[in-house]
Amino acid sequence: MSSLSSAAALADEGALPVTARFSVQARPEPGVMPRLLELFAKRGLVPQRVAGVASHAVLSVDVQIDGIPRDTIDYIARCMRQIVGVETVLTTSTPEG
Repeated sequence: MSSLSSAAALADEGALPVTARFSVQARPEPGVMPRLLELFAKRGLVPQRVAGVASHAVLSVDVQIDGIPRDTIDYIARCMRQIVGVETVLTTSTPEG
């Protein structure tokens, strides 16, 4: 494979659909969870799994969604980090298949 072909393949990697998991730590405030889920709804996406656990000190939210490109995962994670009350956003992704 030429270097031009491998560069094109790497550029296309961002468009390949993957299974994504978002792990969010935030202040336990009532508006945080709907704001997180709104980021998916605005794009017509429905997560396969959403789990939230709140304590007096922290709200932990895990979201799993299949079939979205890596560049969309990065964009949604950046948007999550801008939500008031969100402290940490971690993402993982695995190829579908």
